[in-house]
Amino acid sequence: MELPLESVPNVSEGRDPAVIAAIGEAFGRRARLLDIHSDADHHRSVFTLVASDGDLVEALLEGIARTRELVDLRRHTGAHPRIGAVDIVPLVPIAPRDLERARATALRLADRIASELGLPVFLYGEVGGGRTPASIRRGGTDELARRLAAGELAPDRGPGRLDKRGGGVIVGARRPLIAFNVNLRSEDVEAARAIAAVVRESGGGFPGVRALGLALPLAGCVQVSMNVEDWEAAALHEIVERVAAEASRRGIAVLGSELVGLMPAGAAAAAAGSSLRIDGFAPSRLLELRLLDGD
Repeated sequence: MELPLESVPNVSEGRDPAVIAAIGEAFGRRARLLDIHSDADHHRSVFTLVASDGDLVEALLEGIARTRELVDLRRHTGAHPRIGAVDIVPLVPIAPRDLERARATALRLADRIASELGLPVFLYGEVGGGRTPASIRRGGTDELARRLAAGELAPDRGPGRLDKRGGGVIVGARRPLIAFNVNLRSEDVEAARAIAAVVRESGGGFPGVRALGLALPLAGCVQVSMNVEDWEAAALHEIVERVAAEASRRGIAVLGSELVGLMPAGAAAAAAGSSLRIDGFAPSRLLELRLLDGD
């Protein structure tokens, strides 16, 4: 049985419920829309879709086109870095064996975004030579426009300049990750940035963890915003414990944590096993996952 592919388009709109609903409707016409996570401070919504390869491409094209109609990047401000109205579109295999399908689908989507929507496309991850989204977003849209004009960077598909309304789109294929935030009872964004530097891989922290410290003025707090790219190498509960310990060392309390979109069941199982102190607990002990493994 062939499983669907997942996609998690990140859209630069997190404050207008009517716009978010209209974009979700467009994404959901040809795919199953599993979740929408919106954040007003980030000014960003994350849509989780699943469908067959062909239907997923059609759904994403329709959603990206609708987003460009409704979101003008020139009037956008938010805590989260972005370079497009639809900032990033990952294609994700539900089963590891389907990573090649995700790669092929990402490239097909990139070709059609460029040819049919006229947007510049930047490839990352499994189809972008390992390039990261952060390397493309560095400095924001103004810096990206300068790099394009100077010939320091070129889109992988589409026109050589950013679209005035829609900017550009980052497209890639990747394994499942966990987008996870920890909110801190403080307005000291430098403290959040320092904690993010401790937990992320590039600072000597957890493998596969990317982290930013962000100010959330609407929520009245700061946040350590993370992507956990390898949840088997970096257990979620251990990351949260480290963030809490670093915050406590600075006299800051943890307000709570937040899951963005959906997460692999195995990661939740690992955290539950640790919390329950079950020796030798593993995802293979979960009935539903054992049934899925039998497909």
